[in-house]
Amino acid sequence: MLFSVKNVPLPSLYYAAARRPDARWDKYAQLIWKWKDELPKQRRTFYAKYFKARGTFISLILLPHFLAMHGTAVEPDEAGAFYKTGRISHNALELWQVLGKLGALATLELRHAGKMETQAGNKRFKKAMLELQGLLIVTHSGAEQETEAWASNRFELVSRAFPMQIAEAQDISTEAARTTLATKYRTLYPSASPVQIARLFGWTKAQAVTALAL
Repeated sequence: MLFSVKNVPLPSLYYAAARRPDARWDKYAQLIWKWKDELPKQRRTFYAKYFKARGTFISLILLPHFLAMHGTAVEPDEAGAFYKTGRISHNALELWQVLGKLGALATLELRHAGKMETQAGNKRFKKAMLELQGLLIVTHSGAEQETEAWASNRFELVSRAFPMQIAEAQDISTEAARTTLATKYRTLYPSASPVQIARLFGWTKAQAVTALAL
């Protein structure tokens, strides 16, 4: 995680840098804010609003397992199939198709291309982008100064940003992915229960038990 989140037992990059859990806008926060733009742009890590819709880094080593877990090691032209099976909303479909057609775009450009420029459209945009990031279909890909205010996030399809990880994920079963992720999590938090792991990853308790080989 970029910052610690209550009731979300995951490492915090801010804590690692500042050695304190209570985040504030200091030199450490500014540093990791810079990293969340630069590192994904350089394809050194995946970053998106993932766990609990909060800023999350995922290493390129583990990214294929997350993709396999979600079944989203997909190509840009598979948006329609996801929509037809009910996995994404119509707004998410439109944004996926826009990125598939035009490539990486900054926030305002993407909203304009998806016809979501209004205040109501912005709400639809934010909700749809959380959907796509939560499924690891879209990734943060740097920032762009679109206005005089804060720089806008730039987004890209994961299939274009990380093709090697997509290819690797296609050879990993959902069960194997869960096992790898659960095992890795247990190395960080040895006392984590199957229920806690299931809640964090969105699994059933039975899936967590199987992943932990209990």
